[in-house]
Amino acid sequence: MTDKPKTDWEIAQAATLKPIQQIADRLDIPAQNVEPYGHHKAKITMDFVKEKLANPKQGKLILVTAINPTPAGEGKTTTTVGLGDALNRIGKRTAICLREPSLGPCFGVKGGAAGGGYAQVVPMDELNLHFTGDFHAIGIANNLLAAMLDNHVYWGNELNIDTRRITWRRCMDMNDRALRSIVDSLGGAANGYPREDGFDITVASEIMAILCLSTSMEDLTRRIENIIVASTRGDRQPVRAKALKAAGAMVAVLKDALKPNLVQTLENNPVFVHGGPFANIAHGCNSVIATKLGLGVADYVVTEAGFGADLGAEKFFDIKCRKAGLKPDAAVIVATVRALKMHGGVPKKELGPENVAAVTKGMANLARHIENVKKFGVPPVVAINHFTADTEAEVQAIMDGCAKLGAQAVLCKHWGQGSAGAEELARTVVDLIDKGTADFKPLYPDDMPLLKKIETIATEIYHAGEVAPAKAVTDRLAELEKMGFGNLPVCIAKTQYSNSTNPELLGAPTGHVLQVREVRLSAGAEFVVAICGDIMTMPGLPRVPSAEGMYVEPDGRIIGLS
Repeated sequence: MTDKPKTDWEIAQAATLKPIQQIADRLDIPAQNVEPYGHHKAKITMDFVKEKLANPKQGKLILVTAINPTPAGEGKTTTTVGLGDALNRIGKRTAICLREPSLGPCFGVKGGAAGGGYAQVVPMDELNLHFTGDFHAIGIANNLLAAMLDNHVYWGNELNIDTRRITWRRCMDMNDRALRSIVDSLGGAANGYPREDGFDITVASEIMAILCLSTSMEDLTRRIENIIVASTRGDRQPVRAKALKAAGAMVAVLKDALKPNLVQTLENNPVFVHGGPFANIAHGCNSVIATKLGLGVADYVVTEAGFGADLGAEKFFDIKCRKAGLKPDAAVIVATVRALKMHGGVPKKELGPENVAAVTKGMANLARHIENVKKFGVPPVVAINHFTADTEAEVQAIMDGCAKLGAQAVLCKHWGQGSAGAEELARTVVDLIDKGTADFKPLYPDDMPLLKKIETIATEIYHAGEVAPAKAVTDRLAELEKMGFGNLPVCIAKTQYSNSTNPELLGAPTGHVLQVREVRLSAGAEFVVAICGDIMTMPGLPRVPSAEGMYVEPDGRIIGLS
């Protein structure tokens, strides 16, 4: 009789963590630049960050992305951690750069974002629950601006703000569908002027995007000052956070949140965990500061972008790399036999038996992502994240399919074996980088019209047959171009489960229609958000939230967190 496998939580609890300064020493970060938050996590001071961002020494940048996610599981963060550990194992000085987990998925259905099995970031419970308080600071800064906006209107509205055209929304780091659309300031004149309002989840807020794209305190301040919150009555001129005199206090709230966080893997390798925008409704990448810091102190940096390559990788390339001047050297596309079976039409409850035909059919989804990554001039490797029920024939079907597509595939067992299970992947990635074939370029130029940018992503990446924007969308895009925002990149908000806007349309759909229902300007983050299909910027909890299974033992151990 085999022993029951340990849960992620049990594995994390059994880990032997090193003091955080020892982890910093691995990257030659002096003690005076390490601000400990307890024994096993810390922030890195901005003066050290500034020094490294100005340092011409640059490591090699590896992006980990994936096929479109399914309920069968893919393991993108787990693979990121496993690859980073494996690169260190083969003697490559490597730092891992990840996003911080949101409480919404932790208490909802997806779970945390610390990896899994023997490829995890620790301390897992602290990382998934409050960490260093960055998300709370982002939420407070966002809502401070909202409060000052409504307060300005209440005390006379000197800026002549049109309350019908207030675009700034409140946020909280929780899935709460009841707050998507609300009416506030009810209860009488003392409470202000009633108006329609709403909440987004914190990871979809512009403040989160600004924090992740800023390169210094000065840059953070500039971006926050440039946030547009409303328009004036009559001439409809933009009203910015600077005019409300809110930026200074907002930056004060975010001062420590701007500093990147350092933690470790189960194998005591360094991990920068900083920022956490969702990729389905935001730009899906960790902070520019953390990534550039990693490149300044390590020879290799492994980072990830949320969900499938149609979302996370595209935004990593077209927004983050474009704005930060990053040039990725390789990409790893994570796939599983189970997920490819689902893309091949097999229901989740029937994934157990061998089904090579379904794997082969589902390869269309993986092929789409390989093709898309190559369009950016970045050479890909496929990581087959191993599950115990996978058969040799199913794995071979993926290997053969990838070979025909001109991409090497590697079977990885890091979940159960840690770095040893991803050693072949690490060597394959290093060999690919050493060939020097990377020639990164964004998908579209800055001067392309906004609607054309949306159409380019839709046709080139999603293989849509048509983009169908509402009239209000085309009018708004024309207005944004007239205001001088036409050179900004676009951030598509859509379902993560499909290349289309229909989450049920798996595989590699073509000829579908991309419905664009709304456009939002993020003037501080410096991109334009196109909201497509039925995607919501404030998710809801599932019928049975993960929170229902959580409790705390008398000794303080949290049970049910994953």
